[in-house]
Amino acid sequence: MIEPSPQDDPIEARVRRGVGQRSIVLVGLMGAGKSTVGKRLASRLGMIFKDADHEIEAAAGLTIPDIFAIYGEASFRDGEERVIARLLRQGPMVLATGGGAFMRPETRERIATSGVSVWLKADLDLLMRRVRRRPGRPLLQNEDPEGTMRRLMDVRHPVYGGADVVAVSRDVSHDRVVQDVLEAIDAYLAGDPSSRGVAAQ
Repeated sequence: MIEPSPQDDPIEARVRRGVGQRSIVLVGLMGAGKSTVGKRLASRLGMIFKDADHEIEAAAGLTIPDIFAIYGEASFRDGEERVIARLLRQGPMVLATGGGAFMRPETRERIATSGVSVWLKADLDLLMRRVRRRPGRPLLQNEDPEGTMRRLMDVRHPVYGGADVVAVSRDVSHDRVVQDVLEAIDAYLAGDPSSRGVAAQ
């Protein structure tokens, strides 16, 4: 009798087994789809989903725009770091983080220790179409939101590029992007050096 290979298991089972007690942490710019993809990914994997921004608002009792307005970005970033550290200690989950979270070296170190990081990479046009549908982003409250987004891409993309896995968020169904993310994580866990570009082809 031929024993079934672990590679014959459904991709969800392989990924769930491969991450073990680590969390899957989605990083990327606002509008990349981290929350939407994260919820569906968690459902596919039978894992808890948490949105760091929602957790920050719950902890502060304020919306993120209000936190920025009252306390400033530096205070928000400090709180964000604490909340993400707490969530990572709570065990395996799919965690969507805010666009600036991965820029903090301490947060990157915690994610590297306790998670598998996935950069949801999207082009400028897609990001701008999405963020225009959801006004109120503190960093875009200025005369040139598209210029601001370009500058954020210039600064943040090199840092996001240090994530374990890169998957492209594009204008297709969310389920297709979730499948891309699963395939990229599966390749990464299998030690495939091309995993960082699996979904970027």
